[in-house]
Formats: sequence, C-alpha cells, structure tokens
Amino acid sequence: MADLQDDIPTTTEVGEDDILPDAPPPVPVSLDGAAPHPEQPAAELLAQAHALLAEHPVADGYSGLPWALRHLPWYDLQLGEAAVDTDVPRMREGHVGALFWSLHLPEGPGGGRAVSAALEQLDLVRTVVEAHPEGLRLVRTAGQIIDARNCGRVAVVLGPAPGAAVEDSLGILRILRDLGLRVLTLAGTAWAGASGLTRFGEEVVREMNRLGVLADVTGASPATAERTLALSKTPVLCTRSAARALRPHPANLPDELLVALGAAKGLCMVPLTAEQTGPTVPDVADHLDHVRDVAGPECVGLSGTYDSGVVHPRDLADASRYPHLIAELLRRGWSEAELALLTWGNVQRVLRSADFTARAAQHRRDASTARIGDLGTP
Repeated sequence: MADLQDDIPTTTEVGEDDILPDAPPPVPVSLDGAAPHPEQPAAELLAQAHALLAEHPVADGYSGLPWALRHLPWYDLQLGEAAVDTDVPRMREGHVGALFWSLHLPEGPGGGRAVSAALEQLDLVRTVVEAHPEGLRLVRTAGQIIDARNCGRVAVVLGPAPGAAVEDSLGILRILRDLGLRVLTLAGTAWAGASGLTRFGEEVVREMNRLGVLADVTGASPATAERTLALSKTPVLCTRSAARALRPHPANLPDELLVALGAAKGLCMVPLTAEQTGPTVPDVADHLDHVRDVAGPECVGLSGTYDSGVVHPRDLADASRYPHLIAELLRRGWSEAELALLTWGNVQRVLRSADFTARAAQHRRDASTARIGDLGTP
C-alpha cells in the first residue's frame, strides 16, 4: 500500500519567541512542591519503550491485512512485504504480540453475498496463517494468545466482522463463532440502527454473550451503544474510536459514552489514523490521555488500523512504529502498569471475561432459535 503520510499537513509548534527574552524560563513544579526530574533524552525514552514492549507487547485491535492481501498476486509476510503496512519483521520490530484481523466485506453485498464474502475472508486468513507458520498462529482464546507469544509467534484473532456477515441469522453467527470469529461490529444492520437495538438485536447480543463473541459498537448510534452496554454481560469494544472532545469524527466517542464504557469495563481502542486522532504522535497521545482520564486506564487500548486504506500520523506509518508512541507516553508520565494495560493487559482481560461468561451462560441458556421476523422491531 502506498505510504500516504506525506499528504498530512505539518502542525505549528510553539517557538522560542514565545518566552520573554529578559525572564528566565519558569521551572515547572509538581503537585507536592518538588521540582520534577529533567526530561529524559529521546533515545533513552525509545530504549525504555522497547524494553517495556518486550515484556508487554501490543495487542492491536484492528488490521485490514486480509483485504489488502487479496489484491496481491504474490506476497511473503515472513521475509517482508513492501506492498502492505504489516509483515512479520515489522511486527517483531514494533513488538506486536497479537493482531485482530478484520473480515472486510465489499460494499452493499446482498442476497447471501455477505455470508459468502465473510467465509471467503475466513478462508483467506487461514491460508495466510498456514503459509507463514514460523511467524503467525491463528488463535481463539486469551490463553492461546499467550501460548503463541511463548512460541515466538504473532497471535491472529479473527474479527471484527461486520454485522451484515450474519445475514440476520443466529445460526450463521454460531457457525462463524465455530470457525473462530471473536468480534462482531453491530453498526450497519437492520437490528442496530439510529433508534437502538431492536428486539432481535437484543437477542443477537445475548447470543453473542453465550458464544463469547465480543460486541463492537464502533460507528453505532448512541442509542445502540448505550443499550448494548446496558444489556451485554461481557465487555463491549469500540475497535476504532478516539475522543470526540478532541476531534469531532463521527466514529469517535463523546465523553458521556466514554464514562459509560468505563463503568461497564469495556474497551476503547484508539486508532492510529490522521483523520480520527490527528497527524502527529503527540496528537494520538492526547487521545490516549483523554480516554484514560475519562474512562480509566483499564478501558483504553490500541488499534493500528494498518492496511485499511487510511492515512496514518507521521512516525506511525506501519506496524514497526509502536515504540515511538510508547516513548511519547513515557515522556508524559504514564506508568509501566498503565502501559502494560494499554498494550496487552486490557485485551487479555476482555477476552478472558468473554470466555468465562460464555461458559457460564451455556449452562443456563440453550442456543437461541429466534428469527428477525418473529421479533421484529421494538
């Protein structure tokens, strides 16, 4: 994929002329009255970021790699592939330990085409992973992610898939789960619209809970997001959402939804895109700061959105650049515990919670046979 980062306009920085010539620069003072430590050199922060990520690698919440690869006649992710943003060498350089692969669907598929398109994407993912056994491993659970990491492999998690892939059929949802699907995006369906979840939509969420499939409310209406948060017994994801208070993108979350997501122990995975978070690393860090402060450190994650056709901030052009973002967060005073949650721990918590809830629900509830025509609208 062509590197589009040169198209991003540069930002204006504060210059030295903003300091009065006859007055010494003010010395910042911490809350306890003590002068802070001098700022660490950039090279030292970057080395510290690499060391931290070696212990707590990145679980990247969204990758468009399967859809990007389908247009290439030949590729080798193990040795490196310049035509895409993600390959094994760059994931190793960026300390990526797990990657959620989106099952992208062509625009407007109908008449059963959405189901076949989803199955074709699943087949492609399996083919890609099997062709790169030294670097990739297809996984389903949090425990399998750790096993893959211990074996030196990048864990590939299936999802998110668009809600259209289930074709308003809970049976198809179960089949996709049996094939490994872990995340389903609710937006863009007849049962999760502007007015919220229909009765059938609520049944879909309950069945997802029973199966351990996580609900993704990225791009969903506020009514759908709020109802899903209230109904779901497992954590809810926003796989590509930043802070609307900082950048008014429609997929970004307002503070009231961030508060509700934090209260429900959900996860907002901030995308590394110039459109949603801004053109620089500090812009992305501002969104991460905001989500952490509003929703809590247990409710913020990362979503590279590489190979999805979007423009990325400068210095975050591909999957190798995560240490530069972590170095910026270290400079801002993020603790190791907070960074460990951001990169790895929060995704592990969400997956483990979904698996635990599913095991319990399957003892109490049989598979739903509800049909959209039977339940209809609210």
